[in-house]
Amino acid sequence: MSAPTPPAAAVARAGAAPAPLPEPAGADTPDARLALQDAVRRTAVALIDAQVPFALVGGYAAWALGAPEPSHDADFAVAEQDADRARQALAAAGLDVQEPAENWLFKAYHHGQLVDVIFRMVGEPVTHEQLAQAQELEVLAVRMPVIGATEIVSAKLRVLGEHYCDFTWLLPMVRALREQVDWPRVRADVAEQPYARAFLFLADELGLTSDAEQRFAATPGRGAPDET
Repeated sequence: MSAPTPPAAAVARAGAAPAPLPEPAGADTPDARLALQDAVRRTAVALIDAQVPFALVGGYAAWALGAPEPSHDADFAVAEQDADRARQALAAAGLDVQEPAENWLFKAYHHGQLVDVIFRMVGEPVTHEQLAQAQELEVLAVRMPVIGATEIVSAKLRVLGEHYCDFTWLLPMVRALREQVDWPRVRADVAEQPYARAFLFLADELGLTSDAEQRFAATPGRGAPDET
C-alpha cells in the first residue's frame, strides 16, 4: 500500500493560484463545499493574473455581502469581448472549461464543482463599465471585485419567469441584504416584469424591503372576476 500523497506546497509567487486542496482519506475528490470554495479562489486568481476584468456575481457575491453561502455553483461576470481570454486563463489554471448550448456564458469545473462565467446578463452584454462599479472585497482569502447588493437582487429578480420562479432561496438572500439594497432602483428595474413584481409584493408583505411607501399594489390578474 503506497503512502498518502502529501499536500502540494504553496506557490510562493504573490497572486499565484492556491495549492490544490488535500484529498480526504478514502475519497476521490475533496469535500464538495471546500472544492467549490477552491474553485472560486482559483477562478478569481486566474482572471487577476491574466488581467481580465471581472466581478464575482450571483450567490457567492451575495454571500460575501452577508447572505447564506450557496452550495450549487459560483458565478463570475466578464465583459463579452474578454470571454475568450477568460476561457484561456481558466484552462491554463487547470479548470475544465466547457461550452454549453447557451450563448451567454461558459462553464468551468474544479473537482466536479461548477463555475459559471457569464458575459451576457439578462440578455445584455456585460460591459467594463458595469464591472468597474464592483467593490473590492476579501472573499475566501483572495481580494476580488464583488458586484453590489442592488445589482445582485435586480439581476436575480429579472430572470424570474414562468419556467423558473423559485422564491425559496431568494427570500433568505433578500432578508440578509435588505439594508444594502437601493429598493427604488430595483422597483424601477422590474416594473414591467410580473414575476419580479410578485416577489417584491411578497417581500413587502414580509417586511423585507425598506421603502414600504413605494410598495407595489396588487392588481387583478388575468381571469380576475369583474367588480359589480
